[in-house]
Amino acid sequence: MANTEGSKLWGGRFVGDTDPIMEKFNASIAYDQRMWDADIRGSKAYVKALEKAKLVTTDEMNQILHGMNQISEEWSKGVFVIKPGDEDIHTANERRLKELIGAPAGKLHTGRSRNDQVVTDMRLWLRDAISTLTDNALQLISTMVERAAAEIDVLFPGYTHMQRAQPIRWSHWILSHAVALSRDVDRLQEIKKRVNVLPLGSGAIAGTPLDIDRELLRKELAFDDISLNSLDATGQRDFVVEFLFWASLCLTHLSKMAEDLMLYSTKEFSFITLSDAYSTGSSLMPQKKNADSLELIRSKAGRVFGRCAGFMMTLKGLPSTYNKDLQEDKEAMFDCYETVHAVLQVTTGVMSTLKISQSAMEAALSPDMLATDLAYYLVRKGMPFREAHGMSGKAVFAAESKNITLNQLTVEDLSTISPLFESDVSSVWDYMSSVEQYSAPGGTAKSSVAAQVEHMRNWLKKQAQ
Repeated sequence: MANTEGSKLWGGRFVGDTDPIMEKFNASIAYDQRMWDADIRGSKAYVKALEKAKLVTTDEMNQILHGMNQISEEWSKGVFVIKPGDEDIHTANERRLKELIGAPAGKLHTGRSRNDQVVTDMRLWLRDAISTLTDNALQLISTMVERAAAEIDVLFPGYTHMQRAQPIRWSHWILSHAVALSRDVDRLQEIKKRVNVLPLGSGAIAGTPLDIDRELLRKELAFDDISLNSLDATGQRDFVVEFLFWASLCLTHLSKMAEDLMLYSTKEFSFITLSDAYSTGSSLMPQKKNADSLELIRSKAGRVFGRCAGFMMTLKGLPSTYNKDLQEDKEAMFDCYETVHAVLQVTTGVMSTLKISQSAMEAALSPDMLATDLAYYLVRKGMPFREAHGMSGKAVFAAESKNITLNQLTVEDLSTISPLFESDVSSVWDYMSSVEQYSAPGGTAKSSVAAQVEHMRNWLKKQAQ
């Protein structure tokens, strides 16, 4: 049987008990209890604003603050008891406060609605979560950058359309993903600015008629700004959607990297070997070593996309201001946080422990990957690139027709294609020379990759400040 009027924050005009099925359907305590600390911080700040407005006495404020500290300690120690009537974290904390200090607890909600209370809790919680995810992402990026620096002399095939394209440095590939993740960190910091806006003091919809000092609340809770419009403050969840989209894009980047690494770890490639710590076996086939860490990273992207799309669909049908549909925001936010938090840590483990096979990587390089270099050879002798591209293509066709590799064509073979081909064409057939010509900023030459490493190291230092 559901509890009667006195235990609810919204009783009074209702007669009888809530249907037990509806009670369970309506409750959010099972998941929003993780915001206990944010809820307590918000209440402690709010009672100070009440005291300044002379809506509670200094003694009552001190009782409430002391009671909230006791409740915080109970949550911290894992001894807080959730009771059947605790519909949500706000109800649970206020119910416990009343048990501890009695009547003054009833004044805490003066002028405050759960509408502005819950969105304040969420913003406080997400602000902390963003800090954690930023640290996770920076650790991963740092791991990748240092790996790139250590293995800068390793060459391997670069691919487009899943076909061998041009020789590149292994470090160049690592840094391509590190750079994408650095954008994710930048975006997350931008989102944090928009998360860090105070909605408390907006009431249910119209604001507060009481002399609540919202600037005091902003300072107490370390928000950067105060919400401009009370209807918007309590009814919008843009900051949640932004976070869900950010999580989707971040995991898109990590899924792409995981897909590459899975291919590189297969026997067909044998470029890398995953640590046993991030692999599993088969229940039937003893020889199997499965890249489950990478497969799960890839799969978690789909999970996060679903959360983002699902919550967007919830929002699109809503009228303005607060509606109970918005209760769906928290599970999406919490789940995406937990998912990205885990993925970033596992990816860091994978990248710090995998072993490369330099011999396998370099053995996978093939002369046909130097066809572009052959065209550049002609360009350097004055031929327009479009014509040089055609001449190089004819050389590829000639080699295929003779069933030989491109570098096995003789100078005589090549000179029949263009008289500009001379004995110095042999210099083209060197993979290290090939990569070293791409020395412009962003390229795969050692000097360019080293500059990218230095740039990323400096960027990481700025993030730590």
